[in-house]
Amino acid sequence: MPSCVAFVTPANKPARSTLPMEWMLMALVSAGLLGVYDLAKKLAARENAVPMVLFASACVATAIWGPLLIAQQFTGDAFPIEFLKVQPLTWTDHGKLLAKSVLVGASWTLALFALKHLPLSIAAPIRSTSPVWTIVIAIGVLGERPAMMQWAGIAIVVASFWLFSTLGKSEGIKFTTNRWVGCMLIATLLGSFSSIYDKYLLQGAGYSPATVQAWFTIYMLPVMTPLALHWWFNRRRIAPRGENVDRATSEDLSPTETASKTTARSSTIGTARGTIPGSSTSKFEFRTAVWCISPLLLAADMVYFTAMANPDAMVSVISTLRRCSVVVALVLGASRLGEVNLQRKAFCVAGILLGAAMILLGK
Repeated sequence: MPSCVAFVTPANKPARSTLPMEWMLMALVSAGLLGVYDLAKKLAARENAVPMVLFASACVATAIWGPLLIAQQFTGDAFPIEFLKVQPLTWTDHGKLLAKSVLVGASWTLALFALKHLPLSIAAPIRSTSPVWTIVIAIGVLGERPAMMQWAGIAIVVASFWLFSTLGKSEGIKFTTNRWVGCMLIATLLGSFSSIYDKYLLQGAGYSPATVQAWFTIYMLPVMTPLALHWWFNRRRIAPRGENVDRATSEDLSPTETASKTTARSSTIGTARGTIPGSSTSKFEFRTAVWCISPLLLAADMVYFTAMANPDAMVSVISTLRRCSVVVALVLGASRLGEVNLQRKAFCVAGILLGAAMILLGK
């Protein structure tokens, strides 16, 4: 495989959509895929080692894109799948895409640790507030100014998020002190920064969606490796007693009690034994859900990147529409995970969707 030193700066801008609203429809398709992706992550992380789940999913994604990149090095312009063609890059270009991998890797790590210990119907709506922070960042960094209806939508989303915090208390989750809620909030903020950076990469720098996804995916593997190695070399230090409690919890307690007790137990073990909080499961199982994480995310991101590459696309609108994945997560959380308080959570989700619609229509 030729060295990337020989690569040159991208010469071709990505293809642009001819339909004005096509990028919005793509954002909604991406949202549906993200909802299923959230369920796969939850099932993969349950009673499983989070660092290895992240590492394994990065390996699967690399196994998908790696052969495609190698094939393009040998076939060049003759590569038959047009929308998967990757542009040649300089070292500087690679540095920009590596930076995206580091940013997203930190967000994923915090989000999956949080998702392991929070009900999906709590974690997903927290994540769904990402458009609010994206708009705030866009105001401060890009100089965007939301319309009055958009400000009203932001207020409704924030109010809905506060209502979720009151529901979380009834499930043993205090939003002001729960470390996993904090992790999910930080992950959401990092995701918002990533959305702004995506707009720069796809519209400003002119990289094609395939170029961004391919190299971002490849670089995720080394980004996730240190955490996996830390878990591997410290797994024997993790108390077997914690695993016994895990098994009893999953058999005897409700999903809400399981999440609450797992949070407290992981905090104690992680602090006492010098392990990463939340990584206190000393066993990794490569289950079906782990296999599904990367294909679902790759599909969702390819649609998202294609939408963002449109010169008319607005990052605040795409981010808002994409986080409507919370609706899918709520339905799947009810049918597959047996989560509670779903009627009241549905009311909060309705508020989030109303706020999202107002943000969308107010532009």
